[in-house]
Amino acid sequence: MHIDSNNTDMELIEKSKNGDSTATDALIMKYRPTVEAIAMKYIGAPLEKDDLVQEGMIGLLAAINSYSKNKGAKFITYSATCVKNSIQNAIKKQSRMKDIPQNSIVTLEEDYMDNKFALSAEDEFLAKESVNILTDTLYEQLSSFENEVLKLHIVGYSYNVIAEKLDKKPKAIDNAIQRIRKKLEAVSF
Repeated sequence: MHIDSNNTDMELIEKSKNGDSTATDALIMKYRPTVEAIAMKYIGAPLEKDDLVQEGMIGLLAAINSYSKNKGAKFITYSATCVKNSIQNAIKKQSRMKDIPQNSIVTLEEDYMDNKFALSAEDEFLAKESVNILTDTLYEQLSSFENEVLKLHIVGYSYNVIAEKLDKKPKAIDNAIQRIRKKLEAVSF
């Protein structure tokens, strides 16, 4: 992608706010090294490097969408603050998940795997419709990586096996499963 050297950050931000995806891409390309540098400061946190960068990029996009030159800060300063805040919030969320007692978490598949529920024909039809809605929603909301993790998890593979198959660390798989669960909670039928 060619970045027009005549465009300042402010011009690119304005174009981005007006729906110009090329301007947004130009800003992302320009500031990605900054995001990665900030993310590297948090290596050793409970998130993988890729997850830290992803959270930082979310912060960068938020900065692009909310920046106002009238506030007195340069965009580089404002965006760096947004990136740091986004990464720190993700780390705090991940740390809070560790505080939840493991015996209070009930997985979706436990009751159905133990055949505790018998469905009538009508309930089975409604369940299939719900599964179709859920499948469509997840396909739209999950990243391709999260979809792959979910498919392998549903089949019954352990985190370690999934990590091996996808050439990732088990912690990245755990993070993906946690994101998937949060997205599942938001689905309504």
